[in-house]
Amino acid sequence: MRIIAGKLRGRHIKGSGRDWGVRPISGRIKQSLFDIMRGLVPGARFLDLFAGTGAVGIEALSRGASFVFFVDLDRRCVELITRNLAASGFADRGKVHFGNILSDLSWVPYRSGESRYDIIFLGPPYKDEAKRPLAFSTAALARVAAAGLLAERGWVVCQHHVKEDVQPPPAWALVRREKYGDTFLSFFRAAPAVRESVRPTSAELPITQAPPQGPV
Repeated sequence: MRIIAGKLRGRHIKGSGRDWGVRPISGRIKQSLFDIMRGLVPGARFLDLFAGTGAVGIEALSRGASFVFFVDLDRRCVELITRNLAASGFADRGKVHFGNILSDLSWVPYRSGESRYDIIFLGPPYKDEAKRPLAFSTAALARVAAAGLLAERGWVVCQHHVKEDVQPPPAWALVRREKYGDTFLSFFRAAPAVRESVRPTSAELPITQAPPQGPV
């Protein structure tokens, strides 16, 4: 897996085992995500939930995020992210924690040292080990909202299957959705932040269909 841009552009990080049930973010989707969020990542406090290999959070660090907190429920992923952080030289700007994102997340500030996050990314699995569809996104978003982890003018991005009916918490609004094959990237903000925006950013543009070709 390759870091696309920033300080470690072109560097590779280790991926997960094929039998882990982890679906790493594709290079195309990761490129699009950070193109949309460009200008918001430098200096940002970034929360990577269902972190898997850590590819998204490490990309954020390479692009100037001040701190990333990685959470995953698979201890193999936690160990892998820890190794990838050390190998990339970002161990001092990231923390990795074993935890259930679908449970109460009020512990996150105590474990991470950060009470609010400017960007929160969620990449829950699409299917279980028996290849049956999963639908964790709405519940995970609700847990994030209940724990008050989003900064006042922060962003939440959820990667999910196009057939999953994802509903934001009542206080949040969907501001953009991008489609890549069987995957959506859905962008949310707290409703007051949307209403108070004087000039829309690139991520407040209408829902669109991503082009069929893109960087890998």
